[in-house]
Amino acid sequence: MGPFDWLPHAPLEPVQLDWLSGIELAVLRLDRIDPLISGNKWFKLTEHLAQARATGAKGVISLGGAHSNHLHALAAAGKRFDFPTVGLLRGHPQDTPTVLDLKTFGMQLHWLGYGGYRARHEPGFWLPWREQYPDLYPIPEGGGGLDGALGCGVLVEQARAQLSHLGWTDYDAWWLAAGTGTTLAGLVLAEAGAHPVYGAMAVPDDHGVAQNVGALVQGGYELLEASRGGFAKVDPVLLDFIACTERACGLPLEPLYTGKALLALKQQIGAGRFAPGTRLIFIHTGGLQGRRGFL
Repeated sequence: MGPFDWLPHAPLEPVQLDWLSGIELAVLRLDRIDPLISGNKWFKLTEHLAQARATGAKGVISLGGAHSNHLHALAAAGKRFDFPTVGLLRGHPQDTPTVLDLKTFGMQLHWLGYGGYRARHEPGFWLPWREQYPDLYPIPEGGGGLDGALGCGVLVEQARAQLSHLGWTDYDAWWLAAGTGTTLAGLVLAEAGAHPVYGAMAVPDDHGVAQNVGALVQGGYELLEASRGGFAKVDPVLLDFIACTERACGLPLEPLYTGKALLALKQQIGAGRFAPGTRLIFIHTGGLQGRRGFL
């Protein structure tokens, strides 16, 4: 495997929206780094793939759902860089647009049902899969863990290198969606206390985001509820907000992560959390391929 020396560049773009009320907002457009290996997923994969190469693995195996951005990026990377991939999927066989892509990219799929997928955190879960695929390196769900977080540290460097294009000398905080909390933890580690990181949780509390982040970093961040009733729960207010945002400034969003996170920011600004003149960087974590199943 590898070496994987591809480091895509994410542009930092100013955004004008009428509800910002004097807040300056710039978006780090990870959705624009690549048409297939999009968003924060490649950055979370880089350290995992380096570990896979170091152990002599011939490919990787990981987990996700039928709309998984993580598995989509992993399968696309496997096809582009010529290494085998195996996906362990939540639920029962179904041909979503994402799953059809996984098959096209050559990922071998195993459906675990719902009970089988819930067992993914139990001791011994990986044992039969290691026996079946001894040459494959296991990557946690969503590319999580410390390796996933460390791969996201470069995002801070990329944003800081572009501040002058905005006429900024500094910024006040980061804002992004949190699914596993891995990218948020990576930002906190890279910031080392210089700027706070706000994570809008796109999943309910019981999905373990706080525990995931707390296992990697101590302080420097805040988690806010933004799941709007549960993971993958989509409502008319959210869909209308996504459509209005795209019309207003051309920024495409999806309803699982980026749409919820930006709507949560609008609500927090409306509640007076940030003073006029505050400069925020919003991370567009990609995931637009998943819109096909929801919009």
